[in-house]
Amino acid sequence: MDRYGVFGNPIGHSKSPQIHRLFAEQTGQVLSYEPLLAPLEDFSGSAKGFFETGLGANVTVPFKEQAFRLADQLSERAQRAGAVNTLTKLEDGRLLGDNTDGIGLVRDLDNAGASLQGKRILLLGAGGAVRGVLEPLLAQRPAALVIANRTLAKAEQLAGEFAELGAVSASAFEQLHGPFDVIINGTSASLGGELPPLADGLIKPGVTFCYDMMYGAKPTPFCQWAAERGATSRDGLGMLVEQAAAAFELWRGVRPESGPVLTQLRSQLGA
Repeated sequence: MDRYGVFGNPIGHSKSPQIHRLFAEQTGQVLSYEPLLAPLEDFSGSAKGFFETGLGANVTVPFKEQAFRLADQLSERAQRAGAVNTLTKLEDGRLLGDNTDGIGLVRDLDNAGASLQGKRILLLGAGGAVRGVLEPLLAQRPAALVIANRTLAKAEQLAGEFAELGAVSASAFEQLHGPFDVIINGTSASLGGELPPLADGLIKPGVTFCYDMMYGAKPTPFCQWAAERGATSRDGLGMLVEQAAAAFELWRGVRPESGPVLTQLRSQLGA
């Protein structure tokens, strides 16, 4: 049986095995997909051992940068992201590294009806999650994309690295001038029940769309903040499903339907 999996540490919480099992059932593919706990000090050894028989693997925290270094060949978007979340064993045995996080975000924004072309986008944070989505976001040709971060220098460095791809700039939180059409939270603040320092004027009620790349059983603090100020909001569960769908398509040559899988996951979270 064709073997796939997801590397992480910890990994027991991962929804990827369930997502890919549902994709396989939906598309009639025969495969196995397992959680793969790699030791923090030896991701490379674990991955090489897996790929003696395995055909593909997803990679989650904290190994995306190590997967980037392990890959023998990189897609252009993985090179831009500086991180890999999808590894594929090529026919000659080499490993291809790709990053489907950004396309997962863009597809889920499209699912939500959030148009990006010609819009003003605010992207919160300057870490790996933000780096991984910048190229696909800029490919949608927004009028402007502003990266805001507590440490302005990190945001400025990112904006400089991606400047050739579109109208991207950097700002400190306290210097932001709204409103924005789309605000995307790429920080991990929601995991700790916190918010970045955001002014009310960043949102135009009834117009601004807010997206949190984190998700939970209840609305995240960022989504709560957005809703209280009249914005439509959505969490990142759909991004998780869409990036998995993109990886599945890379491996199996068929694109699964994400909607039914997202609905099932959402109902389980609610329960």
